[in-house]
Amino acid sequence: MNAGDAEAAVLALLSERQSGATICPSEAARRIASHEKAEWREAMPLVHTAVDDLLDQKAIILSWKGKALPGRSGPYRIGRTTD
Repeated sequence: MNAGDAEAAVLALLSERQSGATICPSEAARRIASHEKAEWREAMPLVHTAVDDLLDQKAIILSWKGKALPGRSGPYRIGRTTD
């Protein structure tokens, strides 16, 4: 498990969703943990790192309860930058 795996999981999950849909960071953690037979909570720091990197690349957007977030802080949802 590494940040690259987490980044790929985030992007794959978003590509599997309808336009405008968001994902929970824990979904990405569960996906990469299932491949490693690990506890998904252990993967959360990797997901957070991947989210920060993808946000810097402007590859994703973050929101919470429909409001855009400038960065990762507290609970958040991950969405695509373009639909």
